[in-house]
Amino acid sequence: MKVIFVNPQGNFDSKDSKLSSHPDFGGQLVYVKEVAMAMDKLGIDVDIVTRRIEDPNWPEFSSKFDGYPKGNVKIVRLDFGPKSFLQKEKLWPYLGEFSNKMVEFYAKEKIDFITTHYGDGGISGAMLSKYVKVPFSFTAHSLGAQKMDKLGVNAQNFDEFDKIYNFSARILAEGLSMKYSSFNVVSTEMERFDQYNHKFYKEFINVNDDKFKVISPGVNTNIFKMEKDEKDQIIKEKLKRITPKGRAFLILSSRLDPKKNHISVLKAYASSRFIKDKFDLLIVTNGFENVYENYEKYDHPVIKEIINFVFQNHLKDKVHFVDISNQKDLAALYRIASESRSVFESVALYEPFGLAIIEAMACGLPVVATKNGGPVDIIRESSLEGLLVDPQDIEDIRLKTEKLIDADFYDKVKANGIKRVLSSYTWESTAKSYLENIEKKLFEYEKFDIPNCFYKGFGFPKLKM
Repeated sequence: MKVIFVNPQGNFDSKDSKLSSHPDFGGQLVYVKEVAMAMDKLGIDVDIVTRRIEDPNWPEFSSKFDGYPKGNVKIVRLDFGPKSFLQKEKLWPYLGEFSNKMVEFYAKEKIDFITTHYGDGGISGAMLSKYVKVPFSFTAHSLGAQKMDKLGVNAQNFDEFDKIYNFSARILAEGLSMKYSSFNVVSTEMERFDQYNHKFYKEFINVNDDKFKVISPGVNTNIFKMEKDEKDQIIKEKLKRITPKGRAFLILSSRLDPKKNHISVLKAYASSRFIKDKFDLLIVTNGFENVYENYEKYDHPVIKEIINFVFQNHLKDKVHFVDISNQKDLAALYRIASESRSVFESVALYEPFGLAIIEAMACGLPVVATKNGGPVDIIRESSLEGLLVDPQDIEDIRLKTEKLIDADFYDKVKANGIKRVLSSYTWESTAKSYLENIEKKLFEYEKFDIPNCFYKGFGFPKLKM
């Protein structure tokens, strides 16, 4: 069976050169790569189809074909739009060209199924599906309507935001991708009913439709694992340079974004003598070194908020920063921290899924997580697989964290968390779920049409607020 992954904005390469270090190289690319690699191990012929870039600042993406050192996944880079790197918001006018290039390329070889990712991949894959008469699935990863809500977009400021984020094109693309797909992939039931039920998608899809399939992302268990790794000693030495005391940590490693709500954990920490006696607080950064010395230079709103709180509450000797830039180092940090009976805290105001949570659990860290979003599906609190909190309730965060000071309780949550991940959240299980649904839909292709604006690549109708 031949399955392709359509991801026009995804600049994949054999060395994961920019993975997680740029806004366009985040969790979506990790997801596509890992599912593709897992399918390959299951005997599926897999291509990841994306965009070729000829730009001296991005030399990793200049060849027409690439792959990964382990496995047979092929990265196919097609030329469309300008040669230079473009942010994902700038790709929309060129998606018709991308689709045509895919039609030309795959005219020479048979494909059985198309998986599409994000709104731009969804509509590009839908156009390809129309011409090659092969069914496709749609995985949005995130939705334009939710981003509009978070940014406070309204009728008065819509035109301004639409120029930057192309919401008119994105939401129409998402809606049409949902409508014409063989099935739509969501990570959790909460994502399905909370996000896809938005008014902007009601003309395209019914959230009660059985086209929605809950397929959870997974953990790369070759990286996020309990077994020791050559990186462990390097990270142990790095931590000793940051704080030689060797204490347990409360670890925050979410993106430095206001919605990730680092400040609530700091407030809970400062409010509890018991937590301060047991733990130091460790904030993982990506690219920010020597934060206490350089925070004014960084001019980053979340870092400034944290630093101001630390100084106001005299916590500099207890709150530390560590610069971690890749997954192997992060996994090593989690394992080392687990040995000292540390805790992972993730109290975002809303978390669509919670990949960072299952990565920490896989390495033996008990988790205190937000109850808003995907973690409710991941963590069964009644089975002591982790603890769920109201992210805006400092007292709730404090009380749940204090529970993990008890050694027996800590050990139960740790063991149950590891079991939960290994039984339900591996990339192999994600790939198997995709394939089960693909096999059911292989012979159910239905003819459909798409508005001409997408073939031309411009002139998208304006979204009606």
